[in-house]
Amino acid sequence: MEGSNNGALSIEAKIESLLLVAEGPVSIARLAEALETTPACVEQALANLEAAYASRGLRLQRAGERVQLTTAPEAAPYVERFLGLTVRTRLSQAALETLAIIAYRQPITRSEIEAIRGVNSDSVLRTLLSAGLIEEAGRAQAVGRPILYGTTPEFLQYFGLSSLDELPPVASDPLRRDEEA
Repeated sequence: MEGSNNGALSIEAKIESLLLVAEGPVSIARLAEALETTPACVEQALANLEAAYASRGLRLQRAGERVQLTTAPEAAPYVERFLGLTVRTRLSQAALETLAIIAYRQPITRSEIEAIRGVNSDSVLRTLLSAGLIEEAGRAQAVGRPILYGTTPEFLQYFGLSSLDELPPVASDPLRRDEEA
């Protein structure tokens, strides 16, 4: 990160300030607008910040074209102890299964999830929604316009990921959406 000259803040410092006061993930375009610069300039500054944070207690977490400032996953036990938080809620096997399906197949409908799992998933979906790990991601263009589900930035935080690109690859997917015959 650049040092400050004559009281002027670097773009990285300005981005840190904006992300610190933001209530959630902020789009690159919104940061560029607030800083009166280009999205490319913001992306470069974010890359500089990511490099600077690599050995520190903060991380930049991305969710699509949005970014937020979070604490490093490795610091979670200390942050939880400091804030007096109880240990994270453990997810059931059914919740983990459903969450994995949503993470890899999003956006996905309840009926698609149930077709993969082979059981009713209403209760598990309610649990994941209330935990903030998944959210409604729109409506499918199908009869009845069923709800599409996707993961949230909280999902990324819970599992210590910066983006969905960090999910481990699936070795083989026998339930592929595309028809290969």
